[in-house]
Amino acid sequence: MKRLTNLLLAFALIVSAFTPVTGQTQSQTKQQDETRLRIGTAEVALDVVVRDKKGRPVRDLTASDFEVFEDGERQRIESFRLALREPDASKASGGAAKKEEAATKPAPARENLIGSSVVALVFDRLSPAARALARKAAMAYADEGVRPEDYTGVFLIDLSLHSLQSYTDDPKLVKQAVDRATTANATTFASGAEQMRSLSERSSQLERQGAASEASAVAAGGARDSAGASAAGAAAGLAAAEQMLAQMNERMLVTFETLERDQQGFATINALLAVISSMRNLPGRKTVIFFSEGLALPPSVTTKFDSVVSAANRAQVSVYPIDSAGLRAESADTETRREINAMAQRRMEQVHRGRDDNSGPMTKALERNEDLLRLSPHSGLGLLADQTGGFLIRETNDLGAGLRRIDEDMRVHYVLTYIPRKQEFDGRFRQITVKLNRPNLDAQTRKGYYAIDAASAAPILDYEAPALAALGRARNANPFALRVAGLNFPEADRLGLTPILAEVPMNVFTFTTDKEKKTYSADFSIVALVKDGSNQVVQKLSQHYLLNGPSEKLEAARKGEIIFYRETDLPPGRYTVETVAYDAANGKASAQTANLEVTSANAAALRLSSVVLLKRAERLTAADQKKNNPFHFGEVLIYPNTGEPLRKSAIKQLAFFFTAYQAKNATSTPKLTIEVVRNGQVVGRTAADLPAADASGRIQHASALPLDNFQPGAYELRITVKDGPTSVARSTPFTVEP
Repeated sequence: MKRLTNLLLAFALIVSAFTPVTGQTQSQTKQQDETRLRIGTAEVALDVVVRDKKGRPVRDLTASDFEVFEDGERQRIESFRLALREPDASKASGGAAKKEEAATKPAPARENLIGSSVVALVFDRLSPAARALARKAAMAYADEGVRPEDYTGVFLIDLSLHSLQSYTDDPKLVKQAVDRATTANATTFASGAEQMRSLSERSSQLERQGAASEASAVAAGGARDSAGASAAGAAAGLAAAEQMLAQMNERMLVTFETLERDQQGFATINALLAVISSMRNLPGRKTVIFFSEGLALPPSVTTKFDSVVSAANRAQVSVYPIDSAGLRAESADTETRREINAMAQRRMEQVHRGRDDNSGPMTKALERNEDLLRLSPHSGLGLLADQTGGFLIRETNDLGAGLRRIDEDMRVHYVLTYIPRKQEFDGRFRQITVKLNRPNLDAQTRKGYYAIDAASAAPILDYEAPALAALGRARNANPFALRVAGLNFPEADRLGLTPILAEVPMNVFTFTTDKEKKTYSADFSIVALVKDGSNQVVQKLSQHYLLNGPSEKLEAARKGEIIFYRETDLPPGRYTVETVAYDAANGKASAQTANLEVTSANAAALRLSSVVLLKRAERLTAADQKKNNPFHFGEVLIYPNTGEPLRKSAIKQLAFFFTAYQAKNATSTPKLTIEVVRNGQVVGRTAADLPAADASGRIQHASALPLDNFQPGAYELRITVKDGPTSVARSTPFTVEP
């Protein structure tokens, strides 16, 4: 309370010293420049690999042999060529020839990567046996597939992504990285299915014993055998208690396995997203060779998986998963079959005993079997390959043969482009189909893309696609309120620290109710694009909100507002923050643009943050006070005003906050000057002393100005901090209403 009281006292002290000048004319409302996203789809490029029935590449096709369909509608092919890169003769002529040519052949041009292949070798969490197979294949690829004009990177996925080798054309470096990737002990996930099935079987056995004991007790009671009835009743009670313990153990294992699978699934998906996104701006065909033993796709991970496919298709990256388990002793579906059989047996026993509860173990077992089916390499990995124009290598210990075929795909394929007949960014998935007019040929290409503006280099998540599509349409038709702000806090260790905020009232979103389940739900998202002075997207920040709860709490859920908060780091410059709030239930969206300046700062020099107008403050918990946040002010958290007008009828003061950063060798505390500007003229000025800096050199300051003498209109609050001959200034606009 003491710090909060001091904050209010600071407000009072500065209020008494400030006298605004009145009588100035109101300025005209300044219009913000709005930069629209392009409405219309860009040219779509496709890499198409064509093979005959024997798996041999086909090289003699023409544009007339291809038909391209988007969402079932035939498209006109605009350009067509065969991308053909013949194998390096030195690879087949022995090591001596290879060394001789390497000594005489000039190094490839480094100005660009046109004509080069770019390959990412990505190793997922692998068992020791799988690591051995993957190592053998990757080492062979480094010897045969890495050529002077090609670039290969090596990455390892654990619970995070490890870059073992940046892209290089040096086979020696690639082999060293492969060695590290295949000798490291990654965090693996061992399924508890067998233990859970054992517990389930034990539970069924105890249930049978309990039923038998109950029947014995009834029979003994009918025969007036009190001792027998008592013993049978005790046995039934003991079996019931043991069954309950077995079921508790089973539930614990199921819960842990679900959480563990989600964690590892997200780690894999996020790593693939990062690798794919890094390749987007490179020319030509890009390839990810993914060594894995299966891609888990539980429901919570499936949405992110769709984003991987979308990112790969936008970046023209083909993913080739390799089931590194090789020839398995048991089929990948064996575990699922065992559980289905166990479930069926337990179900028949329940029906036989008259316990026909469709909402219990039967439904749970079906959900688990669905999850297990997603774990099969033939599902997640196969889907990843099929949707991105690659293929899955599986059920073989000769992984090298598959890698040679991948290398062949990179060197022999067709490149064609078309301009979609449907010229609108609507955020929907456009399905692509390629057909050949010649018989007995197979075409391999990506299966589609999300129809959105490709301005951002970051991967587009599935919930972001419709929001970004709506961003271009929502400029002049904002059906609900949205406020946006971008602020800069040049901390010593993060000079470009930039918080992005957006506020939306909760009641503007659609809440649907389920009368049978007595629940409510809402589905909306907020996406912010940070654009530099050349209108290029440099950051994409977003949040998907899936809300649900009991119906009796619906009204409480609709109160208040959503506060979107993200931090990013930006180099000095002027930016715009284009933000959209999208309601998935009805397709409505609102968009706003805010201006942002990141000042050029030196960590050893005097610096000043953005000037933040205060909306409210709330007390922090002891744990939150230890967290590093630019809006933490002692014991309170400051909520910025993101552009809401100041109504004199509701508030009496203009409260504001900023952070000054003292110069490294400063000998005195900087001085503060506060000015209010209207129509370019200073209408009020006051000065004050700043408090002493903390141990890190920060000076956090909050104060307030009275609104009594402010006439309605647009103003600017300017803060200047001076330390001897050095001074820094920042300002922020605000509007006063009656």
